[in-house]
Amino acid sequence: MQNTPVSSLVGEEYEVEVGPVAHGGHCIARTEAGRVLFVRHALPGERVVARVTEGEETSRFLRADAVTILDPSKDRVEAPCPFAGPGKCGGCDWQHAKPGAQRRLKGEVIAEQLLRLAGLTPEEAGWDGTVMPAEGDKLPQGEVPQWRTRVQYAIDADGNAGLRKHRSHDVEVIDHCMIAAPGVSELGVEKQDWPNMASVEAIAASGSNDRQVILTPKPGGRLPLVELDKPVSVLRVDEKDGGVHRVHGRAFVRERADDRTYRVGNGGFWQVHPKAAQTLMLAVMQGLTPRKGETALDLYCGVGLFAGAIADRVGDQGAVLGIESGKRAVEDARHNLAGFPRVRVEQGKVEAVLPRTGITEVDLIVLDPPRAGAGKQTVHHLAGLGARRIAYVACDPAALARDLAYFAERGYKVRTLRAFDLFPMTHHVECVAILEPASKGS
Repeated sequence: MQNTPVSSLVGEEYEVEVGPVAHGGHCIARTEAGRVLFVRHALPGERVVARVTEGEETSRFLRADAVTILDPSKDRVEAPCPFAGPGKCGGCDWQHAKPGAQRRLKGEVIAEQLLRLAGLTPEEAGWDGTVMPAEGDKLPQGEVPQWRTRVQYAIDADGNAGLRKHRSHDVEVIDHCMIAAPGVSELGVEKQDWPNMASVEAIAASGSNDRQVILTPKPGGRLPLVELDKPVSVLRVDEKDGGVHRVHGRAFVRERADDRTYRVGNGGFWQVHPKAAQTLMLAVMQGLTPRKGETALDLYCGVGLFAGAIADRVGDQGAVLGIESGKRAVEDARHNLAGFPRVRVEQGKVEAVLPRTGITEVDLIVLDPPRAGAGKQTVHHLAGLGARRIAYVACDPAALARDLAYFAERGYKVRTLRAFDLFPMTHHVECVAILEPASKGS
């Protein structure tokens, strides 16, 4: 018996009324037949023609692009970037929305995820519902914040630099990224040919004049002669083990936060927006209010941003333990925090290392997990340590909401939540939630 082939709906067009924003940079709409569409390049309340980009007759939902705007929202603007729009670069989700509308949409997503996954209203989460712009990002209408200090360019078959199209390996060749920080644009990556390269990552440190390019060759590809517009250190990614190796110049860049310099090696993690590290550090410190002599955990600690800030505030009688899985990040953290004798950094996954430490109680916890969140096992372990306050830094509102629900199961409530628009023009948003024992004050 032969299987009946499933009919693809890619290319089909539907005239639809656009509904609410959804997590992921799109809005929800329904066809007249009731089929759900996740529509990009649309805004709530608009009437549009949506063209299907992914989906079949049997799909639970379809993905689509708004290709014709029949009834535009008052929040709609002409996308300032020529590479933004249906079928083009997938990096910016909200180029077609006013900056204030972008932040409002992100706030609606956070509120929806909190209610659906954690059962919390904004009031119950201690949140006023606003998403705050980073310092310097409130620009006149039509001006775009140049915030992205790290840009990973994909390279097409002809050696041209560009950016990936949405949910695709296809490359949109560009001559300039509007949201790239000036230090990245000045490197001129888009102007050079990159034969035999799979990707080129450009890094412009915001805490120094350090500039770095990381080259990832195609299998068997040789490194090109790098002739960029500015002095730059060059690293390469080994095709066999994925390790990053120095070719020329420093293997690290220097960043600044909390009046301290942090070394970040081999393209390791640092917040992409130039104001993000300082903004998040202050939000965490204001929420935790560290006291002299307290003990603290910094989980998923990276190169030690929060551990350094806490150590500075708990003083010589306090102690901080950082846990980080990346080997180079741990080396950098130990270097960055060498001036604090009562700070220790351990390498490994949090869920594996934390139980081995033998720690049974702690005063403060800060965790900044990857996009998937910390997970039930880790959250329940942390809740059993009796911390008076916990700071949860989240780049994904869905993961945050899930983990807040796990904390609630073990007796922790959200004291305050703050949201920051550290990724303008995209759907991404950063949150800092401060938790405390639910029994406090009762």
